[in-house]
Amino acid sequence: MDATGSRSAGVAARAVFGATAFGLSLGLASLPGPAVAADPIKIGVIAEAQAIAGASIPQAAQMAADEINAAGGVDGRKIEIVAYDDHSSSADAVRAFQRAVNEDKVNVVIASYISEVVLALEPWASRLKTPFITPGAASNEISLAVHRDYEKNKYTFHGYLTSAALALSVCDAAKELLVDGKKMKSAVIMSEDAAWTKPLDVGYEECLPKIGLQVLDHIRFSPDTTDFTPIFNKIEASKPDVIITGISHVGVQPTVQWKNQQVPIPMLGIASQATNSTFGKDTNDAADGVLYQGVSGPDAAVTPKSLPFAEGFKQKFGNFPSYAGYPAYDEVYYIADAIKRAGSTDADKLVDALEKTDWVGTIGRVQFYGKDEQFTHSIKYGKGLITGLMLQWQDGRQISVWPKEVAKGELKFPSFIKLTTN
Repeated sequence: MDATGSRSAGVAARAVFGATAFGLSLGLASLPGPAVAADPIKIGVIAEAQAIAGASIPQAAQMAADEINAAGGVDGRKIEIVAYDDHSSSADAVRAFQRAVNEDKVNVVIASYISEVVLALEPWASRLKTPFITPGAASNEISLAVHRDYEKNKYTFHGYLTSAALALSVCDAAKELLVDGKKMKSAVIMSEDAAWTKPLDVGYEECLPKIGLQVLDHIRFSPDTTDFTPIFNKIEASKPDVIITGISHVGVQPTVQWKNQQVPIPMLGIASQATNSTFGKDTNDAADGVLYQGVSGPDAAVTPKSLPFAEGFKQKFGNFPSYAGYPAYDEVYYIADAIKRAGSTDADKLVDALEKTDWVGTIGRVQFYGKDEQFTHSIKYGKGLITGLMLQWQDGRQISVWPKEVAKGELKFPSFIKLTTN
């Protein structure tokens, strides 16, 4: 997944623009006379390279590294991405982490969108004293572990929203779009059985009633499920106004069957595979009408950096990034910024610098919760920071529909959806 080949003048120009117009000051080397090239800063990237949501992680990281290097690097040091495919396996990810640190001598690791993988790597970040950031895993336990034993787990950073924050983001969107906008009153929660969905569903059960959606049923299914017909039949029997989703490892199959079975109920929530721009084709356009939460999107100018990154990514790789690609891109930039501020790649100094991160990236303003806060080292959720957005597949395209300040369209459902609201 490493980006290779020479960069065009246009890409180089965009990289310089990105490094200046957005206030990046990573310290270009300006030594008199010939200079000896310093050792590169090595960032290990462990990801699910063959998965719909994971493939964007190494691609986005390489793209950021290329831009930083084109602008002079960090005090003259180049960023080198060392990529590993964990094949969606915790065991493979652990082996990759060990190799990255012990053999390839990486300074920091970016890894995985799967919570089980990240939770397996967290103890190794501690043992090997290596700063480690996830761009897409959500389980509350990642940052709760840092809070419970800071000295042991301080090397782990949660570079994506916690499940608790994701639930809030979904509920905030559902309140405006469905309760206020469509007068909906009831919901069924449908989530895959995984580490990240347990706290997500707890969050849903707490916040959905608060926004005016009565929870009629709560269905958890195995990620190995291939036939969703019985699940959809059960949901239809409850007659909810909306299905609130928590799905990541699955996505194509339930979406295709949702359309084929003509389930007359809209779906809104977390649907990680739907964040990838290939999802429309992957589902033979069954995705139209699906609403999914994201931290950025192809048409969403969350910050001035969002659209240039999304467009540049598509030009380079042929598709827009998945949800995990945006944080992975940002992470390379704020790791570089932290190294610049620390003046070192020493692990403890880098942890201290990362804790002070205040970086406007493609997903918003990134800051981390402190050690006295519940979700230590997770990115902060809220207005002016990271709030997420809601997008909908419409006519084969991903359209942002919430919040209104970045929305590019209104809700639009396929004909088989029956809005039963008054």
